Amino acid sequence: MTNRDYANRNPARKGKAKTTRRKQAPAPKGFPLVLLLVTLTLLGGFGYFLWSINNSADDTEQTEASKVEQTDKSVKSKPKKDPNALPPAPKEEWTYQHELENKKVEIDLPEEVKPTRPYQMQCGSFRKESQANEMKAVIAFQGLEAQVRKVKGTSGYWYKVVLGPYERKRAAEKHRHTLQRGGLNGCLIWFWEGS
Repeated sequence: MTNRDYANRNPARKGKAKTTRRKQAPAPKGFPLVLLLVTLTLLGGFGYFLWSINNSADDTEQTEASKVEQTDKSVKSKPKKDPNALPPAPKEEWTYQHELENKKVEIDLPEEVKPTRPYQMQCGSFRKESQANEMKAVIAFQGLEAQVRKVKGTSGYWYKVVLGPYERKRAAEKHRHTLQRGGLNGCLIWFWEGS
C-alpha cells in the first residue's frame, strides 16, 4: 500500500516528474519623467490662475469706488448712506376699518333640513345569539346601548347587533368613533329600517 499525502491537494502522478515553475520578478521600472512634467505643468497653471484672480476682486472694487466718487463729485448734495440701513417703513392706508365700523353683515343661512329617515349603526351579524350578546356587552363597556335583533335571511336566522336610531348621521359617527377607540371596528351606518 502506498502512503498518501492528504495535505497535498495535487499529488504528483506516477511516472511524471514534478515540475515547479518559478515566477520571475518584474523588471524594475524607471522614474516616470513624463508624469512628473505633466503634474508640474498642471500645478504651475493652477497657481497662475489663482494669482490672476487674486487681484481681480480688488480691481473691481476700485473701479466701482471710482465710479461712486465720480457720481458723488457730480452730485455733491447727496450724503453717503449707510449700506446696512433699512428703508423707511411704508405708511399704511387702510380704509376698511373706518368703513366697516358701524356696519352689519347679513348672511343667508339655508333652512335646516332634517333627514326623512333616521340612521342606524350595525356592528355585527351572527348566527348564534350568544355571540351577538357578547358583542352587546363589549359595546355596553364603552358606555353605549345596543340591541340584538333576530332577522330571517335567505340562509336562516341572523342576530344583528345595532345601535340607534339616530336623528343625525353626526351622532352615529360620534358613537362609531367611540367604539373604534375601544377596539371595535367595522360598524356600518345606514338609514334606519324600521322593524
